[in-house]
Amino acid sequence: MKTISFPRMHKEKNEKRDFLPSLIGILKKENVQVFLEEGYGLSLGYTNEDYLKENKTIQFVSNKECYEKDIVVVLRSPEFKQIDYMREGSILLSMLHYPTRATRVEKLKERGIFAVSMDSIRNDFLERIVVDYEGTSGNGINVAFTELAKSYKSENICAKKPIIVSIMGMGRVGLTAAKMAGKYGDNKESEATLKENSKGVLVNMLPRNITDDKKQMIKILAKTDILVDATTRNDATKYIVTNELIGYLKDHSIILDLTSDPYLTDVFPFQVKAVEGIPHGTLDKIVMYPNDIEYSAVPKCIEVINQRTVVSCNAWPGVKPKGNMDLYGKQLIYIIQNLIGYSSSDFNLNNNDYFNRAIYRGTIECFEESLNGYENEVSEIVM
Repeated sequence: MKTISFPRMHKEKNEKRDFLPSLIGILKKENVQVFLEEGYGLSLGYTNEDYLKENKTIQFVSNKECYEKDIVVVLRSPEFKQIDYMREGSILLSMLHYPTRATRVEKLKERGIFAVSMDSIRNDFLERIVVDYEGTSGNGINVAFTELAKSYKSENICAKKPIIVSIMGMGRVGLTAAKMAGKYGDNKESEATLKENSKGVLVNMLPRNITDDKKQMIKILAKTDILVDATTRNDATKYIVTNELIGYLKDHSIILDLTSDPYLTDVFPFQVKAVEGIPHGTLDKIVMYPNDIEYSAVPKCIEVINQRTVVSCNAWPGVKPKGNMDLYGKQLIYIIQNLIGYSSSDFNLNNNDYFNRAIYRGTIECFEESLNGYENEVSEIVM
């Protein structure tokens, strides 16, 4: 019988997410022994008894013991120390973000871990299966509009003009952000303030042929109240908006970092954010104002002269943890069942099982082989 474990994440104080008892309960039908880390679900208000009601065979163990099982399921990537606890050939199902975490990929390969990155699991049309677009874009837009309303109040701004939201990135994150921006986010108090002092919301979607044009960007940024980064860059070592360009934003403008790529200085060339010089937010610190201490944490080689209020979070869906984990549990159950039912060598693009193929797309092997070749895959897969 295989073993599967769900360790806690031990990240920020406000990182409260664990999978809900409902998901663990479904696994009682599988030929697998389930292990949870002691205290699992406590931050969400659940007790050991809540999980045992759903699956009476659960065993509660330490963090280290969790990582020693056949299959390890944890939302955010474990630290290298925890990866070292894992056995060669064991399975790790987590948000691993291969494209922007080269050192993590090498670590997993070095340890012989069969990694499946939740953010890379895709269906036959190459759409993400495990994703919370509203949890990312909705939470971010809500905080950005709340901060903008504070500026309107404190600076007595009564422009009676449309609020200009400029969104870089035209994928699902950017499109969902545009939809939510039209509703002023989800804060009735800030919505009332902004409605009273403005003339609605105007959303600009900025494709690459605009963001690559400095003269056009200067004109757009000068009118922008909220600048949103929802981009996916082919090259994470290059900026889309330089710190010089930030200087053209209004003093009260908000920069919303939905992508939240971190600065990585342990690789060369350095990985940088799409907007030069903005700090990296966390669940414990989402809003950062000019001259806040977080600006001093930006690598010294990066320009930070021009500063604005930045709204950023390394785990946007975690702002509303219970709803997010309910969604992820529903999206992941068939993935987990396949990982239990198949051996690692069974996953490939020619398998007749839909979720088997989706899982393979989440592996390091597929990532490395198909980095730039997804356009050819659709015609080759088994439908």
